[in-house]
Amino acid sequence: MASLITCPHCSARPADEFTIKGAVLKRPEADANAEAWMDYVYFRKNPHGRHREYWHHTSGCRRWIIVERDTVTHEIFGTFDAALGAPAEVIL
Repeated sequence: MASLITCPHCSARPADEFTIKGAVLKRPEADANAEAWMDYVYFRKNPHGRHREYWHHTSGCRRWIIVERDTVTHEIFGTFDAALGAPAEVIL
């Protein structure tokens, strides 16, 4: 059985309809130094455990969502409309 991801707009859909686009990171301030921007744009951690990522529903509604999942077990804890952001209680 294929993994299902609950799109906030389309309900539960097969995972292959989505594309993972990257970690949800706090963007540096506009006047941040070059090192802060370099870290934000190019360097990523490879977390083990609970993590939030941007996913794009490429073969569905084409909306962006935030998926909170465990990178080891692939258990999904929640999905949120990226335009609204994730509730504060799930920010890691």
